[in-house]
Order: sequence, then C-alpha cells, then structure tokens
Amino acid sequence: MHAIAAAVLAVFLIVTGIMHFLAPGYFRMLVPPWLRRERLIVAVTGVAEAVVGALVLVPCSRPAGGWAAAALITCYLVSHVDALRGARPDRPRLLERPAGAVARLVVNVLYIAWAVAVARSAT
Repeated sequence: MHAIAAAVLAVFLIVTGIMHFLAPGYFRMLVPPWLRRERLIVAVTGVAEAVVGALVLVPCSRPAGGWAAAALITCYLVSHVDALRGARPDRPRLLERPAGAVARLVVNVLYIAWAVAVARSAT
C-alpha cells in the first residue's frame, strides 16, 4: 500500500509539473498578484514538482522526495490563504468564493499530509 501511495503521489506531482507548461494560464491565475513574476513562478514550480515527483518515484530517494514534496506543497499555502483572504460570495468562479477557497486550503493540507505519510513510510 505504501508503494502505491508513493507511486500515485509521484505521478500526480510529475503530471502537475508538466501541466504548468501545458496550461500555464491556470497556474498563473493561482499566483497571488502581489508576488508578481507569475510566469517565472509557474515555470520554477512546474520544474520543481516534476523533479520532486521523480524523487518520490525512485525508492532510494523516496524519503527525501516525500519531505521535499511536503515542503513544496507547504509553500503553496501562501496562494491558498491569499485566495481565502480575498474570497467573496459574489465571485463568478467557485474557487474565488469562500467555500471554494476553504476547499482549496483543505485539499492542500491533505496533499501535505499525503507527502509526509509517504516520506515517513519510506524511512
């Protein structure tokens, strides 16, 4: 089961990293405006996700990859907290409304827990 959870996390990270380049507009939209340099941030995080996913995929680097995934995903909390701060019930997109912003935050925390579980089970 642990190997399956790790493999799925690895594939998830690699695919998401690749998607940063195939659908950059979506990912740029997630970057808080005050961070600026959206294109650079999306490119760097896309590469980071793919590399971290590869680390998780390889059993000997899985513990480091799991911890790196947890750290990387934790960095994304900035985006989700910012979205929650700016959420309004009258916004057209669900992710910009309070319920959607809370869901984003909760899902992100679950991703962190998943990465930590993979890192711990691999040691």
